[in-house]
Amino acid sequence: MTDTTNRGTSVVGTLRAIDGARGAIRMEDTFDTDIDDLWSALTNRERLARWIASVDGDLSVGSRIHARFTSSSEGSGRIDVCDGPGRLMVTMEPGTAAETVIEALLTPVGEQTRLVIEERGRALDKLADHGAGWQAHVEDLAAHLAGLEPGDWQARWIELTPTYQGFARSL
Repeated sequence: MTDTTNRGTSVVGTLRAIDGARGAIRMEDTFDTDIDDLWSALTNRERLARWIASVDGDLSVGSRIHARFTSSSEGSGRIDVCDGPGRLMVTMEPGTAAETVIEALLTPVGEQTRLVIEERGRALDKLADHGAGWQAHVEDLAAHLAGLEPGDWQARWIELTPTYQGFARSL
């Protein structure tokens, strides 16, 4: 699991090119909680606000939402799949040039739960920034699940960005 006490030690993300202009960010981590608790952290409005975003709108399949992320960005989205407690898929900025698909897959591993989050369709020149941001969010999720306050998202993003820039250069 991500070590939230020494946040500089673990990289949980990878970047990959999908085509010549777009790519994907993938985060993988295992958490010391059961699948139902992790699912709740990903789908419960109050819990989401503690680690990644305040979400307005109906949280059901086919519904439109608006998210204000702890990173200070915001955007509209559509819930495409909500198959609990294993799979969640949201299209952000649907129908625009900035459209991306965020998919979360949860798998029980003994008494822990493995989480894979992948955002597909991000412009290649934005992958490093978003990779660092996603990792900071996943670390804040780990803190939330441990009953801790989230870290300083901006400071962590700044710290992680050079690592993800290195990943992006190899694409």
